Amino acid sequence: MHTISKEFHFSASHQLNGLKAGHPCGRLHGHNYMVRIFLRGDLDKNGFVQDYNDLKPISEWIDNTLDHKHLNDIFDFQTSVENMSKYIYDYFKPQFPLLYAVEMSETPKTLCRYEE
Repeated sequence: MHTISKEFHFSASHQLNGLKAGHPCGRLHGHNYMVRIFLRGDLDKNGFVQDYNDLKPISEWIDNTLDHKHLNDIFDFQTSVENMSKYIYDYFKPQFPLLYAVEMSETPKTLCRYEE
């Protein structure tokens, strides 16, 4: 069994609500996000787990829905990377059955991984 991944990037603002007074993430701020998706499966007749070109709908969704947007206007939940990585997984799993995990980062030093 093989696992492949593809990385996507977007920039967006957000504000986390309900944090203790003075918490920096409670203020309006932005990040340069990284999203990496993982697919796991056997190789097809071309030697691929999944053709990377087939992943274009993910890139288009990120570019059109998330890039240079205010995430609180997009999602009806707390816009933590934990919540958003699960959302992305659930959103794309029906279209990409081999989807195994989603990683999301808002800084080079932090990372969340959601897997079923």
